[in-house]
Order: sequence, then structure tokens, then C-alpha cells
Amino acid sequence: MARFWFCVAGAGCFLALLVLHSRIRDSPVLREFVFQVSWRTEEILYRLDVGWPKHSEYFTGATFCVAVDSLNRLVYVAQRGENIQKVLVFTEDGYFLRAWNYTVDTPHGMFAASTLHEQSVWITDVGSDFMVLWLHGENGTGPAKFSIPHSVTVDSAGRVWVADRGNKRIQVFDKDTGEWLGAWNNCFTEEGPSSVRFTPDEKYLVIAQLNLSRLLFVAAPPVGSIGYCSVISSIQLADQVLPHLLDVSGKTGAIYVAEIGARQVQKYVPLNSYFSSFHS
Repeated sequence: MARFWFCVAGAGCFLALLVLHSRIRDSPVLREFVFQVSWRTEEILYRLDVGWPKHSEYFTGATFCVAVDSLNRLVYVAQRGENIQKVLVFTEDGYFLRAWNYTVDTPHGMFAASTLHEQSVWITDVGSDFMVLWLHGENGTGPAKFSIPHSVTVDSAGRVWVADRGNKRIQVFDKDTGEWLGAWNNCFTEEGPSSVRFTPDEKYLVIAQLNLSRLLFVAAPPVGSIGYCSVISSIQLADQVLPHLLDVSGKTGAIYVAEIGARQVQKYVPLNSYFSSFHS
């Protein structure tokens, strides 16, 4: 008797699924429900490292940018504010090393470029006078034109990826010739990208969306193709965290996110399954 009712219940569930499938095609509400479910079941690649840094009291201003010196296992953080240390230096493990407040006025972006012989970090200071040495493109919405170009990164194939924030897209160029290779905009209908970096294996691009307080993990296209933007995973941060710029450790794959709303830098580490995949 129990087997009979079990079969009846199974048949009922099957019929209910058929009815739901037939209505999904005509119901925008049900289609939205299915989309939300699929978004929640996406692949999880990273988790928050709640122990980084060891002491957060050094964050005393609006943290605008972060840069990882993978060679020396250092993390540089630049913040804005009056009468504060503008540049902070931590180890990748979260220990505070030093700070300075000279030569920097209003930091906006940062990049670490150390070698075996020299440690160096480059800082975009929008409060100081500067000279334009190289310029590509102009203001506009067409190919190779920009509206608030906010972040740039280069892959091993020599493609330059530019977060064209105001135009809600990422544009791609050839590093040597400057040729326009294509653009992504289908992932950014709500908010443009504010920062873009590659994971060490170049399997994913990590993208910050400032006003949505969200991080996206997007599948990187093969060489010779730009294709379409395909979101593999995401991290939804709390409201008003405002992730401005991020950087990725080339050795550990850890992601460091400068959050101007939360006035802090947070670290996300790859899960063991993904970590082993780009070290194998």
C-alpha cells in the first residue's frame, strides 16, 4: 500500500513540473523566479577571509585603491582624508608594516610593479599636477571611445581590457597596435565595471561594480575571440560598501577589494577546489 501512494505522489510531482514548464514560457514572473534560482546556484569560487587584516584600525580614511606586490607578498592600500596616513603597507597575511603621508595628496589608483632588484608602486594622484604622456581614444560611446575609463589590465595574450565605466562595458584592445578587438556590455545593464583583473590562471576576470556593491567572476574568452560576457559566479556585498578598485595576488589568487563606502580593504581567498586547479 505504501508503494502505491509513493507512486501516486511521484506522478503528481511529474505532472506539476509539466504544468510549471508550460507556464514558464508565458509568465514573466515565473521566468524571473527561475533566473533567480539559477543565480543562487552558480559556482562558488571564493570566500571572505574574516581575519584580514589583523588590525583594521589603520583604515582611517576612504580606501580608494589597493595593489598587490606578489613578488614580495605585500599589499599597498591608499586612502583619502585629512591628517591621515595616505599609504598603508601590509603583508599578504594581514600584518601592518608601515605607512607614509608624503608625496601623495588625493590617491585614486595604484599599481605595484616590483622586480627582483627593486620594489616600486605607482599611484595615480588626482590632487597633483600631472603630464599626459600617452592617450588612446576620446570621450564618446563608439568603439575605442570612453566615458570614465576606470581600470585596465593586460592578459598574457597581449590584450588590454579597459573598464569603460560610464559606457557600462569593457573594451578590449591589442597591446602593441592599439587595434580595437571588441567589447562586452551584456553583463553591465545595471552598472558599469569599476575595476577589472584576471585570476592567476587567466580563467576568469574579476570585476567590481561600484554602486551595486558586487563582484563578478566572468569567463575569460580564448585567444582570438572576445565573444560575450558570461558570469560564472558573483559575490554580493552589503549595501553601500562600494567596491572601488581591486587587485589579485599572482601567487595565491587572493582578491583584495578597496571599499570606499565601508572604508576598508577586504580579502577574498579561493576555495580549496579552485586553488588546486590553478596550481596543478
